[in-house]
Amino acid sequence: MTSVPLPTTDEPALYAVSDVHTAIPANFAIVEGVRPRTDADWLIVAGDVAERPDDIAKTLGLFADRFARVLWTPGNHELWAAKEDGPGLRGEARYRHLVELCRDLGVATPEDPYEVWSGPGGPVTVAPLFVLYDYTFLPPGTTTREEALEVAYKSGVVCTDEFTLDPAPHPSRQAWCEERVAYTEARLAEAADPAAPFVLVNHFPTVRAPTDVLWYPEFAQWCGTVRTADWHMRFPTTAVVYGHLHIPRTTWYDGVRFEEVSLGYPRERRNGLRRPIPRRIVPAEEGDA
Repeated sequence: MTSVPLPTTDEPALYAVSDVHTAIPANFAIVEGVRPRTDADWLIVAGDVAERPDDIAKTLGLFADRFARVLWTPGNHELWAAKEDGPGLRGEARYRHLVELCRDLGVATPEDPYEVWSGPGGPVTVAPLFVLYDYTFLPPGTTTREEALEVAYKSGVVCTDEFTLDPAPHPSRQAWCEERVAYTEARLAEAADPAAPFVLVNHFPTVRAPTDVLWYPEFAQWCGTVRTADWHMRFPTTAVVYGHLHIPRTTWYDGVRFEEVSLGYPRERRNGLRRPIPRRIVPAEEGDA
């Protein structure tokens, strides 16, 4: 890959973006314009890069060529299986294939050792997580997954994952989520260091509260798990980075900063209120510290 000339006038920083959906030409055009401000900047990519492995590789390769370090965690779109995909590109096998794709590009994944950003605002430990969801963000008036899905189907608000996100060999998406939660909790407990608190990176919000502003509350069940609700308190954490909701904003829960960093779809940018990408995470943007 050809290196990109980089300005070196500012201090290095840790940035983040998600939901770039670069199979959409208008989105890829924006991503092509993303440049680091120094040759030591890091970039977090919090999922939903694209659906096809070749598009994912093209985008992550572009970022890896420009930033000193790129760290990725999958969104639901990376895990979608097309009809033409064989069993080797479905479920867990698809995820493992993408992990190897990232490693070939020099991009860190949730399966790699957590890395420490020691630049300005650090040290912080950047922890890419892959946790999925388990239908426990229930819509109002429901008490079970079955009720929640029934409400969603009746309202016509059903995530495409129901048809395209194969959990194989796990019996269900919620079973896959349960396994990932147990695996990730153990890793976080082992790596926790108050002297280098975490930047937790997950495609889905780790707490339920950000979904309260969704236009369609039925969609929340595909947005996370209650099993992660206390991670930002149980483990030393300076910030949580997520995407998925396509509602870029900064919020605070229990004194911890949460950053939704999605680019989203072109139609969502027509109101002109979207934040520039990528978002600086460490040091925090002015007004966010």
